[in-house]
Amino acid sequence: MGIFLNPGNTGFTAAVQSGIYVDKTGMLDYTNHSLGTKQRFMCVSRPRRFGKSMALEMLAAYYSRGCDSRELFQNLEIAATPSFSQHLNQYSVIYLDIQWFRSVAKDKGKPEQVVSLIQEEVLKELCQQYPDIVLPEDTSLSEVLLRIHSRTREQFILLIDEWDCLFREEKDDTAIQERYINFLRGIFKGILAESAVRLAYMTGILPIKKYGTQSALNNFDEYTMVNPFPLEEYVGFTEKEVRGLCGEHDLDFEEARGWYDGYVFREGVHIYNPKSVLDAIRRKKFGNYWTQTETYESLKGYIGMDFDGLKDAIILMLGGGRCQVNTHKFQNDMTSIRSRDDILTLLVHLGYLAYDGEKEEVFIPNQEIAGEFQNAIEDGGWEEIALAVRESAELLDATLRGDADAVARGIEKVHMANTSVLAYHNELSLSCVITLAYYSARKSYTLVRELPSGKGFADIVFIPRRHVDKPAIVVELKWNRSAQGAIRQIKEKCYEGLLKDYAGDVLLVGINYSKKTRRHKCIIETAEF
Repeated sequence: MGIFLNPGNTGFTAAVQSGIYVDKTGMLDYTNHSLGTKQRFMCVSRPRRFGKSMALEMLAAYYSRGCDSRELFQNLEIAATPSFSQHLNQYSVIYLDIQWFRSVAKDKGKPEQVVSLIQEEVLKELCQQYPDIVLPEDTSLSEVLLRIHSRTREQFILLIDEWDCLFREEKDDTAIQERYINFLRGIFKGILAESAVRLAYMTGILPIKKYGTQSALNNFDEYTMVNPFPLEEYVGFTEKEVRGLCGEHDLDFEEARGWYDGYVFREGVHIYNPKSVLDAIRRKKFGNYWTQTETYESLKGYIGMDFDGLKDAIILMLGGGRCQVNTHKFQNDMTSIRSRDDILTLLVHLGYLAYDGEKEEVFIPNQEIAGEFQNAIEDGGWEEIALAVRESAELLDATLRGDADAVARGIEKVHMANTSVLAYHNELSLSCVITLAYYSARKSYTLVRELPSGKGFADIVFIPRRHVDKPAIVVELKWNRSAQGAIRQIKEKCYEGLLKDYAGDVLLVGINYSKKTRRHKCIIETAEF
């Protein structure tokens, strides 16, 4: 058992023996059926802290012949499948963490030699394992693997973590990137890949780099945040898993949903960020945990780029809206950025936006990520929207104390400051104005937009979170009608259905915008449910 060759099961053992473990070993049945097939080349990209490294540790523990993992897996999902025993600890595994190799090369003052370092370290272990085949003077990993296979007929499983590290951390050094891509091509293209690679599984944040319209490694199947099918349930925690964790650890599932839900894939599979959910359970408190692993500087830099329509798209999404996006032109790197769509696609891969593949739309997925956007717009050309976010707390206070005139002025200020984006011409724009104006209410309320209520839809319903001593709020915004008519419509729509689990006061807030006077009028009434 070595560091890079057959690394064993220590990492996965630690994960399983942690206080909270969610079983994702069902994925092994999928990789088992891919072994030795044309689908054996996999690149799985997802944001930081979404369990990429743990998946690789699981694969290493299961496949590596350097350990005995039967007892480790025997009570997990994979053990119930027909393929379990057939492939358990049957293969020579090579495990490469590219981030680690880059750090070591950089510490030595020779970042350009990262590829040489990878080959040097792996060849040392291969030389120990195959002393009659691998020579001390060998320098090419691809040549050595092919030689081992030709003499022993042995096939390898190659696991690569942070495969895209050099494209993110050395994004301006095209020489290092080219050397690295050529290294990967040497292993995964041609005769070596066809004969000696039983399975290749790479993880990263970005999909495989494109040159023009072609992938640099076009024999890989890619599973991304844009299209993870059929591995959606392994991107993060599913809704069923989070609901079970909340019940087991006495946390409010609805609050967890507001904080961490939002990544929705094919057939309605909802995925939650694993790190954030686990941190909330361990700390017994919901909050921004995933985003604390990164500064907001990178997000601020991208959304501050001067591409036509980008700022308008961000404002619309902060108000709860969605934007159309073309994800197909993105070159899968952080330097070939040429349009608004490139930025939005990159933010999907980084986890800052969610993607609806059926409608080809992007949106801010949840409260945790919305908080990161709020941090990013506090300065740097976002004065109007930043002011609206800061003043949203005052608007909520005005609503709670029944100051209708102050509410009308607050809504009007948000509307007029962002009139190019949030023009009053459809229901979506009306709802976006309300959501943006009441932005700070997310801390105390779950916001529900356009829920069916028997006789129509509410613009926004604010349901107080657990242990929050504030009334529920229903806001109806009308265009060129009357505030009193908005109140009447709230009552006619029977909003009791939206608040069936709520008991207490409800504030009915009717707001009308007059096209003639370009002013807002508000009426606030109190009802009891």
